[in-house]
Amino acid sequence: MTLIQRVTRIGTVPETSQPAPEKLISGTPVHTTWSLEESDGLYCGLWQSTPGKWRVSYSEWEYFHILSGYSILTAEDGTVTQLHAGDSLILRPGFQGIWEVVETTLKDYVIRT
Repeated sequence: MTLIQRVTRIGTVPETSQPAPEKLISGTPVHTTWSLEESDGLYCGLWQSTPGKWRVSYSEWEYFHILSGYSILTAEDGTVTQLHAGDSLILRPGFQGIWEVVETTLKDYVIRT
C-alpha cells in the first residue's frame, strides 16, 4: 500500500445510487461515488450528483470541497447555503435539511463516523 494517493476518479470504479424514495423531493438525481479510502471509520473520495432535491440527515462528520457545479443546502431552520466551485464546508452530526443539486455537482469529501 502506498502512503500517498491522489484524489482522482482515474483508475477507480464508481458506484451509483439514488436517494431513498422517502427522502426524494423532486427530480431523478443519480449519485456517483468514487471511494478512495475506507478505514477505521474514515471515508474519503469523490461524489457527484445530477440535478434533484432530497432530504438529508447526518449522523457523521463530513468535510467537503465543491469542485464543480451548483447546489443549495437548506438547513432545517431555513438557513440557505449556496455551494459553488471552490466552496468548502463542514457538516456536523445532527445536521438535517435539504440538498438540492441545481447543476451537476462534483465534490471531494472526507467523512468520519
